[in-house]
Amino acid sequence: MGAGHSHDHGHSHGHSHSPANFGPAFAIGVVLNLAFVGVEAVAGFLSGSMALIADAGHNLSDVLSLALAWGASVLARRPAAGRFTYGFKSSTIRGALAFGGLVFVEIGGMAFETLQRIDQPPAVEGRTMMIVAGIGILINAGTALLFFRGRKHDINIRGAFLHMAADALVSLGVVVAGAAILMTGAHWIDPLTSLVIVLVIAWGTWGLLKDSLKLALNAVPGHIDEGAVRAHLAGLPGVTAVHDLHIWPMSTTEAALTAHLVIPGGHPGDAFLRDLSHTLDHDFGICHSTVQIENGSDCGLGHNHK
Repeated sequence: MGAGHSHDHGHSHGHSHSPANFGPAFAIGVVLNLAFVGVEAVAGFLSGSMALIADAGHNLSDVLSLALAWGASVLARRPAAGRFTYGFKSSTIRGALAFGGLVFVEIGGMAFETLQRIDQPPAVEGRTMMIVAGIGILINAGTALLFFRGRKHDINIRGAFLHMAADALVSLGVVVAGAAILMTGAHWIDPLTSLVIVLVIAWGTWGLLKDSLKLALNAVPGHIDEGAVRAHLAGLPGVTAVHDLHIWPMSTTEAALTAHLVIPGGHPGDAFLRDLSHTLDHDFGICHSTVQIENGSDCGLGHNHK
């Protein structure tokens, strides 16, 4: 900036928005689901059930996703140091994005295998399908409950909750398919159920993948209204212009903001900046804010200016 400008910065580091510690929940979820994957895969091969094998494959991807989310949450809690001035907070975003991509690769393989079996569905043991899938309902629903309280505040935790809950519903579908096969003897029900499982997984994962991709591209987090933030800043006493407003996610739970406020009357005082940082944190969920005050003389407001 040229001479005559007032460069005053207000920095906010409000109350903690760090990810909650779900380490024990992740540990329990990984152990339970990994054990169940082995049981379900063996039962699927022995009974000839593609639905069980498909569900086992998805449960394996969920074990990997839980491990990714767990590692990301641990990294996100590490303090900033050295060259990592933001710490490792963004690892939760990368973890969620990697999980979404992993699931879509996995469902592609499941869909290919299932389509090959539709024309000539093998004989399957409906009773085995029902027993194993019934166990899956208990394990998946129990694991989902471990992440229930954090599902609204962290996309990482939301991903774990949604997929465990979806798995419980999928296992319920396998139980229904097993019962239908026992009653009708129609073995085509098994690959059809497998296709339904693939569609349910794809539908449930798409939203998570889109949200995590937006965060990875530094889009304004979904819970923050950029227009409302800009309007609030523009309506502050003495402010005649707002420019260089940037809002981006630091992690799946924390957001940051930088902005330039033009106040011709000069610096409004430290109380102004303290109140502003509190409002941005409390009302908009932006816990890291940096605001620069300019006096309006010879300001280059050509870009991002309203």
